[in-house]
Amino acid sequence: MKELVVDKIFENKKLSIYLNHQFDGLSINTIYKALRKKDIIVNGVRINTNITLHAHDNVTIYIPDELLYKKIDIEIIYEDDNIVVINKPIGIEVINTNHDEKSITTLLRDYYITNNQNSILDLENFPSPCHRLDRNTQGLLLLAKNPEALSVLLDKFKSQQIEKHYSCMVYGIPKKDKYILSAYLFKDTKKSLVYISDTPKKGYAKIVTSYTVLSKNKANNTSILDVELHTGKTHQIRAHLAHIGLPIIGDRKIWNK
Repeated sequence: MKELVVDKIFENKKLSIYLNHQFDGLSINTIYKALRKKDIIVNGVRINTNITLHAHDNVTIYIPDELLYKKIDIEIIYEDDNIVVINKPIGIEVINTNHDEKSITTLLRDYYITNNQNSILDLENFPSPCHRLDRNTQGLLLLAKNPEALSVLLDKFKSQQIEKHYSCMVYGIPKKDKYILSAYLFKDTKKSLVYISDTPKKGYAKIVTSYTVLSKNKANNTSILDVELHTGKTHQIRAHLAHIGLPIIGDRKIWNK
């Protein structure tokens, strides 16, 4: 069972449009089957037609989770008694506070429960990620399988004994093939904006980012960079590269100076 409250952007939208937006694996056939069975309730009334919704409507659906979400296979790259390294796919959060949506941690815990893995004693809290990757970023993710391993790995990340590298394609061709960037970043949580400054300002934290050019395409004016984070701030790579005139291709966010 899932209980939802319709946001105002779905005012006068059909139920099917709303549900397809909420659940990436939900098909139109499944929606109409649920309607025929009256497994969808709107404002306390079981319905059997694809009605028009309004803001703040309460929608309850009785559709199994396996029909709501796309099947996501977790590729395990390395594993031992203390850690697991996976290839995180695009389109899923590492940890999601919305318990109606699957995350890497919930998928991994379901995997260990299904396969009767006894090496993790506390499956409610582990495996636990030692760092984060954005929803739309694919790459290696390191998770600890017990508190001791988590403590050691977090210390190593903090002391930069473990490096984090990212590959990205950007508009533009850097003048230097290797460069270390320094700036100052401020996150406005109320406006959901990130600001970059070349000089220190009150409330701004220093950021350090370095890159190495892996390849250049002069015809398209693009480059592929290997980027290393020396500090870890919100949207640091995206904002820092855009600030120096090398925006990541596909990034629609506008960064503020």
